[in-house]
Order: sequence, then C-alpha cells, then structure tokens
Amino acid sequence: MFWKFDLNNTSHIDQLLDREGVTLRELMEEEDVLQECKAQNRKLLLFLSKDHCMQELVTLITEEPPADLEEKTRFKFPNIACELLTSDVALINDKLGGDESLLEKLYHFLEQEPPLNPLLASFFSKTIGNLIARKTDQVISFLRKKHNFISLVLNHIDASAMMDLLLRLISCVEPALLRMEVLNWLNEERLIQRLTELMHTGRDEERQSNASQTLCDIIRLSRDQANQLSEVTEPDPLLTVLESQENVSELLKNMFEGERTEASVVNGTQVLLTLLESRRSGLEGLMDLYSQGFERSYTVNSSILRAIEPHLKDFQQLLLNPPTRSAILTTVGVLEQPLGSARLHVARLVASLLQTCDLSICQEICRLNTMDLLLDLFFKYTWNNFLHLQVELCVASILNHSNHEERPLFQHCRLVQRILDAWEENDKIQAEGGRRRGNMGHLTRIANTVVQNLEKGLIIITCISTELPEDCRGRWEGFVGETLRETNRRNTVDLVSTHNLHSSSEDDDMESPFPNDLSIQQAFSDYQIQQMTANFVDQFGFNDEEFSEHDENINAAFDRIAEINFNIDADDHSANAAAFEACCKERIQQFDDCEEEEDIWDEKEINYATQIKSRSRYMLQHHPQLGIFQVNLFIEHYLCTDPGWTASFSETEVSSSSAWGGSPQQEGEGQQDTNWASFTEFQPFSR
Repeated sequence: MFWKFDLNNTSHIDQLLDREGVTLRELMEEEDVLQECKAQNRKLLLFLSKDHCMQELVTLITEEPPADLEEKTRFKFPNIACELLTSDVALINDKLGGDESLLEKLYHFLEQEPPLNPLLASFFSKTIGNLIARKTDQVISFLRKKHNFISLVLNHIDASAMMDLLLRLISCVEPALLRMEVLNWLNEERLIQRLTELMHTGRDEERQSNASQTLCDIIRLSRDQANQLSEVTEPDPLLTVLESQENVSELLKNMFEGERTEASVVNGTQVLLTLLESRRSGLEGLMDLYSQGFERSYTVNSSILRAIEPHLKDFQQLLLNPPTRSAILTTVGVLEQPLGSARLHVARLVASLLQTCDLSICQEICRLNTMDLLLDLFFKYTWNNFLHLQVELCVASILNHSNHEERPLFQHCRLVQRILDAWEENDKIQAEGGRRRGNMGHLTRIANTVVQNLEKGLIIITCISTELPEDCRGRWEGFVGETLRETNRRNTVDLVSTHNLHSSSEDDDMESPFPNDLSIQQAFSDYQIQQMTANFVDQFGFNDEEFSEHDENINAAFDRIAEINFNIDADDHSANAAAFEACCKERIQQFDDCEEEEDIWDEKEINYATQIKSRSRYMLQHHPQLGIFQVNLFIEHYLCTDPGWTASFSETEVSSSSAWGGSPQQEGEGQQDTNWASFTEFQPFSR
C-alpha cells in the first residue's frame, strides 16, 4: 500500500550542506549530486557557484589527475566536474561565462604542448561548447580577443574533441547575424586554408583524418544552414572558400605532392566527394538514380570540376599503381594484392564525376580510358561488392546519358562482350561444382540497364549493339531472350517468399544457397520505392474505418466478419458436434476463494475474458481437432446467450454431483458415448 512507504526522503546532500566545513569532494562523492544539481537544488547550486568551488571544478577538467591513483577512479572527479559544469543550470552558466578568470583558466588548457589527454580534451570541449550555446556573446567576445585561438585548436586537431569545438562555433551560434559575424571571423583567420594544409601527404595520419572530417562536416553544415536560413542573403564565407577552384586545387596538390600515401588519397578524396555530394550513397543512392532517370536535381559548382579535371590523370595512375598493401586472408582465400581504400575511393570519385554530366570531364575520362580500367577491376575483384556498386553507377550514368560524345566510353571497353564472357565463365565454374561469383548480381543489373536503354532507342546503345561482330550479336540476343530473362524471373520474388529462400528443395534454384546477387535487395528496394497511390491504405491491408472511433462507426469492428471462412461439420456424431453440445450444457461450479488474505476492495468484478481464456485452453487440450477460433466462438456464444448462467462468489460446500450438474451415475452413463466430453481435471477458471 502506498501509505506503508515513506516517499518523502530528505536528500543526504542537504544534510551535508547543513554541516559546517563540508568540501566539494565530499559532495561529489554522493551518487545523486548530479540529479540534485539538475533538479535546481538551491542550497547545492549556491554552494557550487562559490568562487573556490568553481575554480576547483575547472581545475579538475583541465589538469591531469595524479598518476598514482587507480586507473578506474582516476578520472572519476573530472568526469563529475564536467557533468556539473555542463548541467545547463543558469546559475552555473552565468558564473562560468561571466567570470573572465574562469575563462582564462579554461583557455590555458589549449596552451599545453600536444598531445592532450583525450579525456580532458573532451571535458574541455564539452564545457566550452555548452558556453558557446548558452553564453554566446560573452564567450565569442572572449575568444575573438585571443589571436592565437584558431592556431592552438589546429595544433591539437589530432584530438577529435578539437574538431567538435570548431563545429560548435559554426553550428551553435545564434541569432543568424551573430553567426555570420563568427563565420567571417573564422574566415579571416583562414580556417579553411589551414585545414586544407593539414591534408598534405607529409602530415600525421590522425591530423589528416580529423582535418578531412572537419572539412566534410563544415560543407554539410553550411549547405544545410543555407537551405534552412533562406532569409540570409549573404553567402557563407567558409563554403565559398571551400568550393573555390583555388582551394580545391590546393587540396589536390597536397594530396599528390611527394610520396602518395593511402591516407592522404582517402582523406582528400573524402572532401572532394562531399563537395560533389548530392544524393544518398550506397544502394539507396543507386535506386534513387534508377527511379529518377538520372535527371539532375542539383548543380555542382563548376569551379570544383575545373580544379579536379587536370588531376584526373593522377587518379588514373592510382588505379594502375596504388599504394602498396600486404596480402590479406579473406573468406575466399588469400588476396595477394588487395584492392585497397585508395582505388575504391577513386572509383567513387569517378562515379560522382560522371553523374555531374559535365562534357569536359566525360571526355577526359574517355581519353584516359578510365572506364576500361574500372571494368578490369570489376571482373578481377569478384567479391568486392563496394567496388561493384561504384562501377555499376558509372555504367548506369553513361548509359542513361544519351550523349553522342560519350559513345567512345564503351567502344573501347567491350562492355557487351565482357558481360557475355563473364556470364559464360561463371556458368562453367558452377557446372564444375564451383561457387557462384560475387559480382553476378551487379552484372545482372548492368545487363538489364543495357537492355532497357536499347529498348528506349538511345543512340549510344544502338550504335554499340549494331557494331558488334555477327557471332557476338547472336550470343547477345540469345542471352537477353533466354538467360537474362530467366535470371530476372528468379530474381523477381515476393518479400514473403524470400523467407523460405535458404530452405529450398532440390527442384529449386540451387546455384547459391546464400545468394550474393541482389535479388533480395532488388525485391525489397522495388517494394520501398513503389509510388504512393490513393488506394495505398486499402492495398496495405487496413481500412480507414478501422482507425476511427467506435462512436463514429459502430460497425467498424465487424467489417471483416464476412471474410472469416471456416467449416463446421453438421454431422450429429462428429467430434465438433459433441464438443458444441458439451459446451452448451456446461454449468460453472461455485468455487471457494483460496486467497489467504482477503482482498481490500469490497466490490468484485467479474472478468468474463479470463474465464473464456481458461475454458479455451481446456477445450483445446481435450479437443485438439478444434481450432482456437471455433472453441472461443462456442464458449463466447454460450456465456453471452445462456440466461440460466450466473456467477456466484459465496462459499458453498463441494457437491458430489458431476461438473455437468448430474449425479455421478448419470455422468458414468453419459461417458459411454464416445463423443462425450469429461472434465475430470477441472481447475478454477480464475487461474
């Protein structure tokens, strides 16, 4: 009972605060100190906001704790101090943001030599970030007076917490006019140029990675905020620098100057991909391309493309001679020369460039024969689906752009011949008991794209198909009419049928018990992108009336009773008939309340649903030939229609009569009928 418990507990923190000479460490030892702080415990907040307490809290998050402490408790108090300082309590925010001595103490943390302790760096970044959001004017004014602030932050960019701090400055400042002032200040400090300089091949890999991630996040944040803040007419200065041809050229120069490492190529390409970014990546992006017919809904700044174009030959060279990687063991054997992240990112970049439909870029890719190299890698690394997707995007981009200038892209690649050769080779491998190749799903989609564009009568595909040798043309027609058609039929599966894919019989497709083609992904993707129609709700299986209130449509709950289809044998000697007769004759016996303690409630509620469930369970145990719907229907009909049934909770003596209300002798006689139900193990229905 509620009154048995004392819920009016007095916090032990209040008792400590009433004691003279209590210390901050004693309070921080209490488990509920943070909860009390967030709950605006006035006595606690007044104590924490004292000068000596605030100084100690800042010291805890900026100075290394003693090394002789046990490791698991060494950063306990710094962590609690950080949580208290960032608890978003106005009194603490006002004290920390308005006291310049505390801000100076915080800022002194940046003046240490790298590397910073990563935990302390995260505490510092979180505290400053909270102040930027809550005490914007005071903190921004303080930081702008520090002429070496950006230099110090970039000096510690190897700590990811410093990257978070920069992003806070860009994204958490409000209102819009003040944010623009901050962006202009960061631009005057040459933030973008300094981050780009950190992408040089000679820099530390951790610094390169964090600088790359920071630039990518700045691009996305700036574009998002430019779309949201339509009233701001002044362009974002940081984004303007990032998209400038000068800055992109400097980035590419840093990537390829000196020894070309995989880290510099990957990190630099990540920034280029973000600058070209417009659609979702991966399978979703691929389906987006197919569904939209490659119609461009965006514009890439031409300065980015003009800066990349002279360096396409450098990316081409990476495909031919990638950074050295040691052999690796995979699930399909030892890979002597892995594809590597560098070449994969080059493939991603080429796919993004082709999607821009820029004629000059496409001509340069054609001149370098880049597509031929990518197709070579596609058929060489048969198990790298990341590469397969990018090559498929490249092929689809070219095939769907009916530009006569792009015709040479495939004339040298022998795309149709390669599809036929790869398919026949895979069939041969499987016929000999080998494993189905991992790129066959993507190859199927590429072949379908060729066929679809041929049906559209696009010039580039028509020219390619008519220029095929006679024997190859016949092979292609046979492949499209038989092999590809049959493959598409197998891949066009319902979502429900994919549940039994792994347990198919010998008559089913046994080519791949664990299919690595895209049949399941294709079916699910097709299901996802189907157009929303007016009768979508009806098709999905629900009706609007089912979601309406019963008062609005009293027949809503019975709309589908007509759809219920079950059969009841009308034969009087059937088990169903006997069970129905037994249910109709049944009478509920009075039962004792076996509870040791009497219920405190005077009114007793009769729960028919519980009795129905109990009867249903018993009927199913003794009459398994009945379905649950039939049993429930019989019992529910009986309880609702029999006027002679009553429920009694009074105490009675146990009668010697049977559960059916007759004498034991009568019961025995009744049991001679093979269809008679006997509830000899009857239990109270209330269980």
